[in-house]
Amino acid sequence: MKRYLVQTMGCQMNVHDSRRIEEVLRAAGWEPTDEGALADLIVFNTCSVREKAEHKLMSALGTVRPFKADRHVVVAVAGCVAQQEGERLLSRAPFVDVVIGPDNIPELPALVEGALDGAPPIARTVFDLDDPRFLNATPHPSQPEVTSFVTTMKGCDERCTYCIVPYTRGPERYRSAAEIVGEIRALVDGGVREVTLLGQTVNSWHEPGGDTERPSEFASLLRRIADEVPELLRLRYTSPHPRHLTDELIRAHAELPMLPRHVHLPVQSGSNRMLKRMLRRYTREHYLARIEALREAVPGLTLSTDMIVGFPGETEEDFADTLSLVKEAAFVAAFVFKYSPRPYTPALKLGDDVPEDVKDARIQAVLAQVEVQQGAHLASLVGTEQEVLVEGKSPKGERFTGRTYRNEIVHLAAPEGVDPTGRLVRVEIESALKHSLLGRMDGAPEGMALPPPPRRALRLPVLDGKGAAH
Repeated sequence: MKRYLVQTMGCQMNVHDSRRIEEVLRAAGWEPTDEGALADLIVFNTCSVREKAEHKLMSALGTVRPFKADRHVVVAVAGCVAQQEGERLLSRAPFVDVVIGPDNIPELPALVEGALDGAPPIARTVFDLDDPRFLNATPHPSQPEVTSFVTTMKGCDERCTYCIVPYTRGPERYRSAAEIVGEIRALVDGGVREVTLLGQTVNSWHEPGGDTERPSEFASLLRRIADEVPELLRLRYTSPHPRHLTDELIRAHAELPMLPRHVHLPVQSGSNRMLKRMLRRYTREHYLARIEALREAVPGLTLSTDMIVGFPGETEEDFADTLSLVKEAAFVAAFVFKYSPRPYTPALKLGDDVPEDVKDARIQAVLAQVEVQQGAHLASLVGTEQEVLVEGKSPKGERFTGRTYRNEIVHLAAPEGVDPTGRLVRVEIESALKHSLLGRMDGAPEGMALPPPPRRALRLPVLDGKGAAH
């Protein structure tokens, strides 16, 4: 029996890609293992958005060298660092056998078999520009899930000056609506209750072959999913770009019940000067006007965001604009990053570096303000009743864990003998923790036209405020 181990570093797109890696390996006869000492293949699926990504990979690779010395285990590096470094990675880490980019995942089983047969190390990092391929998520009968990811597009055309994604993921390529809906249908038939649509700028989606100069067709895609897969309980998406938060998309949020009352909308900075240097192609005023329209259409909607502090040339006045926008937008959560220079990005030429201690102070100031806002929001929900989609047992196993429509995490106690996993249940909120809520479900859900609940939820990486995955 051939066994594999996949270790994921990075974002939700990497989590999605790791699932596709596992699926192509299983289809080729491989079996998973959680122990590196038992693995015949170890895959590191990497992210290169942050400066220390390569360092983390090299450190992780060092942990598998003993396995290489003891026996013939194949080591593969996938994802954005693989795409970024290509054959250079084979020189830096000569014990790596396969380097494979995100578009080359289907080739992995054959490349691994070649390595097992003694083939020399190989790097395959070719974009599928002429014939884009999208691997379907496949329901796993022995490990049904409550939540799942579905990719709608890959690549990015935005060209933000700090971002390496256009280099590591290529230009935008879109998946057809029929294929997206078909995958969601299969997942729901397999027990999935919530789907998150993925894309580098997910709301820029167009039907392949359509006129990309026209406004995004993303809202029409959401409506088609709601019409054709009405059994889906919740439909989320990440990460959108403020430029593509169209009036049609805002109306969809108001009219489609399966769209939660929460949007994650990266802003990056509250300073117009910084936004221009970042080439974000919107202003502070435009961003605030768009979220005001969204909140008018969907009362009670909550917002989270991504922000960068310490971008080249950021002054105290620029940072004050960012901090004031955090307050004005009333974000209840934020992933805040210190700017880190990335290869091949225009920001490398800007100069005006901000000292690290200043970056540290600014990131802490933003996190402290967001924590105040999040704490007040969670406290306001104590004593209310919330509808929670239960994803499974909490990490300690004493309660179940799920999320409300507004994305608040709820740890709930269920009646003895009741497993509400995969169900949409009413929960009385009893208290607020630092980043989540505690509640109680008073009885088993009745009259819900749902099949028996699945037993396992897809676990997303938990990110701290500095973007580190745990």
